[in-house]
Amino acid sequence: MSKLKISFFALLVMIIVSACGATPAPATEVATEAPAEGVSGDLVIYSGRSEPLLQPVIDAFKAQHPDVNVLLKAGSNSELANALLEEQANPQADVFITTELFTVQSLAQDGVFQAYMPVGADQLPAEFLGADNLWTGLTRRARVIMYNADLVSEDELPTSIFDLTDPKWQGQIAAAGSTNGSMQAQIAAMRQLIGEEETEAWLNGLIANDVTFFGGHTDVRQAVGAGEFQLGLVNHYYFYLQQAEGSNVGVIFPDQGEGQIGLITNATAAAVVNGAPHVEAAQAFLDFLVSPEGQKLFAEQNYEYPLLPGVELHADVQPLDEFRFADVEVAAAAQDFDATFDLIERVGLP
Repeated sequence: MSKLKISFFALLVMIIVSACGATPAPATEVATEAPAEGVSGDLVIYSGRSEPLLQPVIDAFKAQHPDVNVLLKAGSNSELANALLEEQANPQADVFITTELFTVQSLAQDGVFQAYMPVGADQLPAEFLGADNLWTGLTRRARVIMYNADLVSEDELPTSIFDLTDPKWQGQIAAAGSTNGSMQAQIAAMRQLIGEEETEAWLNGLIANDVTFFGGHTDVRQAVGAGEFQLGLVNHYYFYLQQAEGSNVGVIFPDQGEGQIGLITNATAAAVVNGAPHVEAAQAFLDFLVSPEGQKLFAEQNYEYPLLPGVELHADVQPLDEFRFADVEVAAAAQDFDATFDLIERVGLP
């Protein structure tokens, strides 16, 4: 039995064990007012985002709320999801931040979060607001192909994610593997977009083409930047981060041609943990994340696409309105996580 399936069964066991223990507090009614200005005390954040990408946002929040002591636990989405399920009868975290909607949808269905609609969240696109206000989208990211410009000429660049199965690229592609939330979310989106059979064929094509699968996208971007691989399948901002480090890399926003599927995107999200020990601080933090200042930090520091209208992009980032999107309901695609996990296991994605 694969590690992925073992992990999935472990989640089920944790849910059952939690159900047999103390009953978690029921989800609260949606708060309609901002927390008190003078919030203080601790704030415990579990973040699937790496610390360097989140710390500037935390620092700006603390500047507004100096009496809040922020404790950050960063890790993979899957390990933090396990922790939240294991702690469900005795929550230790106040806020969960995820790099994609796949994990937050699953946890919301398991009763891990309580309802809260941050101040200003009514301005966000409705598709990035969780059912019953159990989570809130923060930033959008696009799935792109980055390339090493010293190794690949412009006239031979791929134009589609389906080109990654072409034998001409055999052994020259890096991507995040089966445990990576963004990769899981892309597979979920493709299942909704082109169906199970074609998605399975694409995954099998990647494996047959000797794609190297890493645990995360930082390893992918650095390997492409160093010339170890010609191409990398990543979220768009990893290209900009690698470019900022001085690597001669380029980026392709794929599938824009006639008959191609369009650009696949996903979103980061945040939620208040059900039974959070420090609810006021948690709500104040979510308010900040969707505020113009918080959204601007994500754009400027991390090259992301803010979900709040009117927030300027980083000057180097190509606006998304230049591209045609894949016809996918991102949040709905993420809900079918069982079938996506089954597909990942069936093809043996590393």
